[in-house]
Amino acid sequence: MKQLKVIISGGGTGGHIFPAVSIANAIKAIDPNADILFVGAEGRMEMQRVPDAGYPIIGLPIEGFSRKNPFKNIRVLWKILRCQLKARKIIRDFKPQAVVGVGGYASGPTLKTAAQMGIPTLIQEQNSYAGVTNKLLAKSASKICVAYEGMERFFPADKIIMTGNPVRQQLLNATVSRQEAIAQFGLNPTLPTILIIGGSLGARTINESVLAALDTIQGSGIQIIWQTGKFYRQQIAEELERHPKKENLFVSDFISNMDVAYTAADLVISRAGASSISELCMLGKPCILVPSPNVAEDHQTKNAMALVQKEAALMIKDAEAREKLIPLAFEVVRDTQRLNDLSTHIKQLALPDSANIIAQEVIKLATNKTES
Repeated sequence: MKQLKVIISGGGTGGHIFPAVSIANAIKAIDPNADILFVGAEGRMEMQRVPDAGYPIIGLPIEGFSRKNPFKNIRVLWKILRCQLKARKIIRDFKPQAVVGVGGYASGPTLKTAAQMGIPTLIQEQNSYAGVTNKLLAKSASKICVAYEGMERFFPADKIIMTGNPVRQQLLNATVSRQEAIAQFGLNPTLPTILIIGGSLGARTINESVLAALDTIQGSGIQIIWQTGKFYRQQIAEELERHPKKENLFVSDFISNMDVAYTAADLVISRAGASSISELCMLGKPCILVPSPNVAEDHQTKNAMALVQKEAALMIKDAEAREKLIPLAFEVVRDTQRLNDLSTHIKQLALPDSANIIAQEVIKLATNKTES
């Protein structure tokens, strides 16, 4: 067989980029000579994160539709047309045998163009509620990899493969103990520890919930590792200046060693993005999910409810978080039995080896394309 060549397209957030890189790494593990090219959106996070992971990327001048300003969408439609022409050139020059879409603005024009050119496409749908773009792309896709049951509501049943969502491999390879992990954050290993993360960009509501409870946190006998997100760094630093320094609070805009942070945590507070949920399942971490209301089709609430219905997570609505989130977190982290139950139930939902299973499907599609 000639050299395996695959395009992986999508991004926008860490929740799309981490699985995409995991799939690429899994393909390379099976076939070290594979040539993998990423196609992302200009100006988005993937344009930095993908090269950092060792892969080339080309950006498309794409943006999403505006719900508030319909006139802006005339420009968006023009950009989509330009993106499809650029995607056609990329595909013609690179000559992939398969194209993978992981969600995000760039995956739409890339996969649509690839299918029109007769190249097999694979969609990796991370959420429990499929987005409009993936539902449209599914008609011409060869395979659709999903992480939740019941996705026949959105996709042809004969194309669906239950794979789960790939997670960052380094999270599964943590070698530090809980005590060592907590010590790395300068905290006390004898105290219950909560990890608060709002996704790669941060989450305003979660941050405001912590700020509103600063006086409660002081003297609570509970400690917090808090990732604020770079967008909120300055505002939170100024707010903390107005309060006495708290020994039981570690604050950072970005935590690079997330494997250590997860190991330190007895309880995690997180948004309900598909990638975050997959990591929590794999690690068996008790969690309180605060779904973002600012996402298409409110899919984060649907992601969270899929766990809540199986007693594998707790959920607080975004609108209620400022008042209820920290009190609930303190109540839960002090209840060892409740933590154990949540951990047991969420671990049962884990689908290990996702990246490898998806990689094998991509290689099958590519092999069939080469032989046909």
